Amino acid sequence: MKEKNKLISAFEQFGRSFLLPVSVLPGAGIIKGIGTAFTNENTLNMFPILTNNIFQFIMKLFIVLGDTAFNNLPVIFAVGVAVGLAKREKGSAALSGLLGFIVLHYILNFLLTTTGQLVDTAGVDKVQAKLLMANAMQTKVLGIQTMDLSVFGGIIAGLTVYFVHKWAVKQELPTVIGFFSGPRFVPIVTMVVMTFVATGVFFIWPTIQVGISALSVMILKSGPIGTFLYGLIERALLPFGLHHGLNWPVRTTELGGSWIINGQHVVGTVNAYIASLADSTIHSIDPAITRFNGGKFVYFMFGLSGAAYAMYKTATPEKQKMAGSLLFAAAATSFLTGITEPIEFTFLFVAPMLYAVHAVIAGSALFVMHMLGAGVATPTGHGLINLIIYGVLQGPKTHWWLVFLVGIPYFFIYYFVFKFMIIKFNFKTPGREDIDEVRLATKEEARGKYGLKIQSVGKEEHASQTNENPSEKPLSKQEKTHQQALGLIEAHGGPENIVDVNACITRLRIDVKDKSLVDKDTILKKYEALGFAENGMQMQSIYGAYANVLKMEIQEILGIGE
Repeated sequence: MKEKNKLISAFEQFGRSFLLPVSVLPGAGIIKGIGTAFTNENTLNMFPILTNNIFQFIMKLFIVLGDTAFNNLPVIFAVGVAVGLAKREKGSAALSGLLGFIVLHYILNFLLTTTGQLVDTAGVDKVQAKLLMANAMQTKVLGIQTMDLSVFGGIIAGLTVYFVHKWAVKQELPTVIGFFSGPRFVPIVTMVVMTFVATGVFFIWPTIQVGISALSVMILKSGPIGTFLYGLIERALLPFGLHHGLNWPVRTTELGGSWIINGQHVVGTVNAYIASLADSTIHSIDPAITRFNGGKFVYFMFGLSGAAYAMYKTATPEKQKMAGSLLFAAAATSFLTGITEPIEFTFLFVAPMLYAVHAVIAGSALFVMHMLGAGVATPTGHGLINLIIYGVLQGPKTHWWLVFLVGIPYFFIYYFVFKFMIIKFNFKTPGREDIDEVRLATKEEARGKYGLKIQSVGKEEHASQTNENPSEKPLSKQEKTHQQALGLIEAHGGPENIVDVNACITRLRIDVKDKSLVDKDTILKKYEALGFAENGMQMQSIYGAYANVLKMEIQEILGIGE
């Protein structure tokens, strides 16, 4: 059991390390999305005023800025994965990640050259050169002609640096060269180790590439059934924080498929979608590109809103008003931004069967959108804001209206299914508790107060900061965060019980030695977590975007992390 928990924890940590490099994509995607929307031929035909030279210059600049991130994803992943996995001295990890990535591709270039396998592109145009390299599974990375590892190259470099960093950062060298001990030793060892890794990659990657291509073809040929299974499994992994390890390889590597778009070989669904938006010759985006993505708009925006309405309607009359304010706030968050955890966690632990049904219906949403030929997607965040940027503003090529045509029926599917199950099995969803508050201890039972509360952490009106003496000066936001962090440390059993502190987009994750010392009620009631979950010895408190602020404050107090 311990080995199993370690494996799950390791995979979770690996998946979570993707969050840092992936966090670049939404901003870059929005910038490029705006640029492509207002340089789109259809848009310019409808609104000739947009052809203004100055405006078009700015929009094309936006496209270049977006491409800066998307065209350099491998190196971003190399640095991001190394930093995301490193527990301390993250600056050394970042530098080593970049250096390791460069060494990897320089060594590959050297080996390709010395073995006579480097494709000669002299005397041909850029498009033809790219096709020649693509056929030989080669590309250019940071100006280096090398093997086409795609984002896997960055992941390989990041993982290698993590293991090197974990060992080298603790090494003490003899006094005469003691200056190079610790963090300074990491990049030195990285260069040596990466040379051997690159050599290994040179010999084994062609075989791996064939396997990846075969797996990619299998996924693509699995058709709508494969799309359904992907959606189901992805939702099933979410409570454990493991869904990142499934999503991003599909979105950014050949596991998601490969296409020739505008004369370029593009791998990964996100890259292919962005490239398709920028190609004016494409009038209808290939639904194979958006099959794992488009259906999420349906249940993020409409399905979970229907679930929230069902929980509201089944609440007892005396609690309905309170439950409604909380549920509708969570539903609005999911609808607008695509952040689903608050609403999903309202029924995940008090009624796991509801979550299982949700996973199945979510998979069916991807299935239906795939069958209908929907061509809308987004790098991340499947809410109304991104639908407008990546769908509506891109014109008819995305078939964005299918989100509404399918989404409205799914609102009612979720509503009636959830309402039936809540009443049939008497699930204790918000507003139906036998006590005044929802409680949970495990994934199946309710013990601590949980669900959705209007978060007041860090706000001026925070109840816990109300002064008994009106003459006392109110605490600043920074002081409130500090007090909040101190309280959470004690609620997790004190500094001596805390092993590691981290956070994803919405969850504060604290690994502890003895979870019996963790005071869940205090975390939920006094320190206003929006929800609470356990994964082995990791305690996960939902704070929305505030989770990362708390993480950094706790790390600073404890002297860990950075």
